[in-house]
Amino acid sequence: MSLCHIDATLEYALAGPTHLLFNIEAAHVNGQRIVNEQLHVHPPLGIHRFSDHGNGNRFLRLNAQAGTFKLHYQAQVALVRPSSTAGLAEVPVQALPDQVLHYLMPTRYCESDLMGQQAQALFGNLPPGIGRVTAIAQWLQANIAYEVGTTNGTTSASDVYAQRTGVCRDFAHLGITFCRALNIPARLVVGYVRFDEPPQDFHAVFEAWLGGRWVLFDGTGLAPVDKLVRIGTGRDAKDVAFATMFGPPVQMTHMALKIDGEGGGAPIVGGTVPAQAVAVA
Repeated sequence: MSLCHIDATLEYALAGPTHLLFNIEAAHVNGQRIVNEQLHVHPPLGIHRFSDHGNGNRFLRLNAQAGTFKLHYQAQVALVRPSSTAGLAEVPVQALPDQVLHYLMPTRYCESDLMGQQAQALFGNLPPGIGRVTAIAQWLQANIAYEVGTTNGTTSASDVYAQRTGVCRDFAHLGITFCRALNIPARLVVGYVRFDEPPQDFHAVFEAWLGGRWVLFDGTGLAPVDKLVRIGTGRDAKDVAFATMFGPPVQMTHMALKIDGEGGGAPIVGGTVPAQAVAVA
């Protein structure tokens, strides 16, 4: 078991009355347990909370007026992860659980229906199983450059494949797309994790359904996925945005994330760690 300490601050300038939706609290899922947490907003506002019981995502809704809005979240989360993923097999489509089947479908950012030829050319001849998904993560780390500012909110997996640059969510989208094109269910996970380079931010990885459970992979090689505190799980980025605003234009004026961990784990050297797999459920 390891313990992760989270300290997150978000500040915004609101031009007018705005409805705010946040997904920044640690999720209630297998593999992690919230030891304690606290949330403060300024100015003080009434908060409506709700959860997606299918994936553990937790949401906050608030109505704010024009001016400065600040949110501060702190938590301690205990992580307990199964250590062995060796030999996990791909599950035939006809044997997939009903709740997993829709993670095979193409989505706005993961056009697996358009990228089947590329997926087959790169990975179709590899033996099915966890080794093939590990090869996908390794290919991403070797062939896509992590470059902030090279993509935006409309960039899809096919765009990333063509331009060979992106940020963590782009790596995850392309990994998901390759998996789905090979009939391996895959989905996006965002969360808190400590990494050295680039500056600390929310981190996106992907997970694949192997051997009857979800297994995490990080194609960026920037962080150890066994230390990830899950915030949100979804089909692609549109399901797991940490902040969504409804109203006039909103400007983020400050974001500060501090994530510290205890309980071992390989240190990060030179900002990268080898592509790895961690089972979480």
